[in-house]
Amino acid sequence: MLDLIVYAVLVVLLVQVFRLRMSDGDLSLMWCERFGESPARLAGKVVWITGASSGIGEALAVELSRAGVKLVLSARREQELSRVKQRCVETGKVTDDDVMVVPLDSVAYDTHAGCVQRVLAHFGRVDILVNNSGRTQRSVFWETSLEGDRFILELDVVGQVSLTKAGMFGALRAELHSYDINVLIVCPGPVESNVVQNAMVGEPSKSLNIDPKLDPVHVDDMSAARCARLFTVGMANRLDEVWISKNPSLTFAYIYAYLPFMKNRFLKTMAKRVMKKTQ
Repeated sequence: MLDLIVYAVLVVLLVQVFRLRMSDGDLSLMWCERFGESPARLAGKVVWITGASSGIGEALAVELSRAGVKLVLSARREQELSRVKQRCVETGKVTDDDVMVVPLDSVAYDTHAGCVQRVLAHFGRVDILVNNSGRTQRSVFWETSLEGDRFILELDVVGQVSLTKAGMFGALRAELHSYDINVLIVCPGPVESNVVQNAMVGEPSKSLNIDPKLDPVHVDDMSAARCARLFTVGMANRLDEVWISKNPSLTFAYIYAYLPFMKNRFLKTMAKRVMKKTQ
């Protein structure tokens, strides 16, 4: 009997490993994509997307517009937001009035309340807020100025908190659970976008300025459209956290989560390789 149990466990593990190898999202997300709620259930919802002028934010806006979702598009570049709005109207199930452009700077905290009032005046509510704005950085610790560290924290953390009007995401989920408000943390891996090109290098005024298409590391990145599709699946099924990535990055995410001793060894090895390239 024990042998049968062990055999069954091994079979289940092998099936899950095979599923993971063939997936571009975590296994719960893949299950929901096939058997769960369709993003079509979001039709009529009001979704506010920051960082909507390009990359994942733009692709998400287009994907949601095809489901009949009303949109608020925010970023600093108003002209690009207008372009994204036009694309949503032309390809989605939305009208011009269903898509609102609200230029927003994530670190201009004193303007956020006014932006919220504009959205409420137009739509009367916000059902889903997607905090997608932010910037990465590609300089080593000792070559990054304190001003650069402060800039990244203010943009990627404080700016999101300011617009959300609440605490950090993990604590926020527990805080708002009794109000039937769900918090979804989306963890995308390498995705086609301008994130590398716009990455900070040491100082806020310096960018990497590398075309991701010319970088061998990013030649096989997931398309922003596919990422957006899985993003909407997570939203429609009210998941708590989703991982979206091609392999091997997705497998590494599972190793990081469930085999921390291997994670630390892997990170140290990768760090040594990166440092050799930069020397």
